[in-house]
Amino acid sequence: MDRPRLEVADIFRRYGEAYRQHQGAALAPAQQRIMTAIELCRTAALGGHLERCDSCAYERPCYDSCRNRHCPKCQSLARAQWVAKRKAEILPTHYFHVVFTLPEPIAAIAYQNKELVYGMLFRATAATLSTIAADPKHLGAEIGFFAVLHSWGQNLLHHPHLHCVVPGGGISPDGSRWISCRSRFFLPVRVLSRLFRRLFLTYLQEAFDAGKLRFCSALEGLREPRGFRRHLDAVRHAKWVVYAKAPFAGPQQVVDYLGRYTHRVAMANHRIMDIENGQVTFNWRDYRDHNQPKIMTLAAEEFIRRFLLHVLPPGFHRIRYYGFLGNRRRKEKLEHCRHLLGMTPPNESPAQPQPYADYRDRYEQLTGHSLRECPVCHRGRMITVNLLAKSRSPPTIAHVS
Repeated sequence: MDRPRLEVADIFRRYGEAYRQHQGAALAPAQQRIMTAIELCRTAALGGHLERCDSCAYERPCYDSCRNRHCPKCQSLARAQWVAKRKAEILPTHYFHVVFTLPEPIAAIAYQNKELVYGMLFRATAATLSTIAADPKHLGAEIGFFAVLHSWGQNLLHHPHLHCVVPGGGISPDGSRWISCRSRFFLPVRVLSRLFRRLFLTYLQEAFDAGKLRFCSALEGLREPRGFRRHLDAVRHAKWVVYAKAPFAGPQQVVDYLGRYTHRVAMANHRIMDIENGQVTFNWRDYRDHNQPKIMTLAAEEFIRRFLLHVLPPGFHRIRYYGFLGNRRRKEKLEHCRHLLGMTPPNESPAQPQPYADYRDRYEQLTGHSLRECPVCHRGRMITVNLLAKSRSPPTIAHVS
């Protein structure tokens, strides 16, 4: 794939300093660090190496990446490694895609309490799926699934939701058989929605009663029990969005989906169309208007603000695993699932790249696509001929407690 003409990094380099000056102390240290990382990614500031084609002698500098999980340019290898691990776990059954979304009044609380409330979102979603699936009235089985947090909509506004990928069936209570759901139907979304709402609001109330929630600015009134209760009145009886998409066509489509979806960041570089006169233009899809493709133009400052809305707390896990895909007993449980489904066990585990291997070799091993092919003659391979030292040290931004 050709490199995008414009990048998020270009926006930060051109308008980031003005944004920092304008925001001052209101800009969180984590947001500052991510801006700096993206600005310096794959530039001379981080050093790298000089490559030369062994066929046509074309040369190019290749600079090191920032490796930040919020950077649009640093997800390819992480995505490939993650997908390679998941391929060995695909079962010969239908797969479903279920989305759990927080309503706007809760999303506002989530933004000011990301680690706590995003954790509740995972917890309530996992409990909802597992409980309803275990109910004999619905499936009556132990299921396994993973969930991926996305905090954005296509317009970059704050829109926290979980995408869950679930095999269409599970292990019977006595462990003796695999129970399949219907090929086009997993679990009733109305039932999922009601339990999800009840569990989440219970967790949120418990956190409020324990004094764990923080409120500032427009939400300061929620510090008092009456204000908090009134804020939640709008969602206590409303329908919470739980959306079950059409099932995947087959296991290969699941793998393809994983590769495209799980390591996304809030804005992909290829969506950026123009950066001029203090404005950023990008394409997006309006899900409220039948997924119509549209074009949006924002002031650069507003674009940066929206992008930074989605900075995750340090160390926060945005992909989590549950049921028979849970980390603790995954290997044992998957072997049992394969046995129940009559599936031939994989001959061996996927080859693990050596820790000392060059990232280009790891990427080619995992994906089959070469990063060493000469972009000019397409015959030769790019060989490292010299190391490039860092041109300057990246600025250090202190942690603030």
